[in-house]
Amino acid sequence: MAEKHDQSMMDNLYWWGIPTLFRTPNKQDPKGCDAVLVGVPHSTGNGTTERDQHLGPRAVRNVSAVLRRFHSQFEVDPWETLEIADIGDVPFPEANDNEACIQRITDFYKEIDKAGARPVSVGGDHSVTGGIVQALGGKGTNLAKGEKVAFLHLDAHTDVFTSVDHFLGAKKSAAHWGAYLVDQGHVDPAKSVQIGLRGHPRTQDWLQGSYDYGYNVVTMAEFRQKQMDHWIKMIPEIIGDTPLYITFDLDCLDPTVAPGVSNLEPGEQGFQVDEAMALLRSVRGLNIIGGDVVCLMPTKDNRNQITALTAGAVMFEMVSLIADNKKRS
Repeated sequence: MAEKHDQSMMDNLYWWGIPTLFRTPNKQDPKGCDAVLVGVPHSTGNGTTERDQHLGPRAVRNVSAVLRRFHSQFEVDPWETLEIADIGDVPFPEANDNEACIQRITDFYKEIDKAGARPVSVGGDHSVTGGIVQALGGKGTNLAKGEKVAFLHLDAHTDVFTSVDHFLGAKKSAAHWGAYLVDQGHVDPAKSVQIGLRGHPRTQDWLQGSYDYGYNVVTMAEFRQKQMDHWIKMIPEIIGDTPLYITFDLDCLDPTVAPGVSNLEPGEQGFQVDEAMALLRSVRGLNIIGGDVVCLMPTKDNRNQITALTAGAVMFEMVSLIADNKKRS
């Protein structure tokens, strides 16, 4: 018993040992796992910012050991409930070629989908979501059973950019995935919710792409007009039993909460942590097939690494939602 307690104490020291995500075992093969943790160190899908977002997975690995192990609200220990492993990072030998990288992501996640493991990932810029969901949603998929997926998308930006077919040269960019995934038949926008949108508009029609595609859009201004209970009730009603993928851009949070992001949005308050967590918990019990946390910029983070720690906390919430579903079943 003493040895187990000693190990538990050591595991809580983020600077000790091999930094896998949340101290999970490192495996190369997702077979036999209920869920897998994945790093997606990709930066070439968003050319407007410093390209340091590929450092995000390593930053979260470095601090995740100190994060929570037990979900008090769900009364579940996800690490005991799930067979779960850190399966490493998507390889990017063509790291400066965005389109090649997106295809690498899709190929990597197709193997995860075949294994039936639900991925919880950390990026990387937001273009990685396009690569992931190309593998998880629509015809021929395992986790979604061939169905289109719904998004719960927390973000300051729409990422449904349709004015031109590229973003500074990137075709499947951080700004395009919300559109092309619908065009390709991977996502059902009518069952999807984009919430927290607040910037940064250059034109009056900055939300038009999302409206044209049929997404359920909740701007930050609209979010503030109603109580949290309204949104907690509305979100699962829209999604229903559609296979659900959660994508969480850290810039949905207020800059005072998450300063280390690629596109800071000052001028209008973003989500506080408890608000974002309440929105994530609104989908408790739904058919969650995976999720990601993106746009961590470690080189802009505070010295205490608060944004990396917050990214890890969001990952923990997603893992706990998946564990809660297994516990219920």
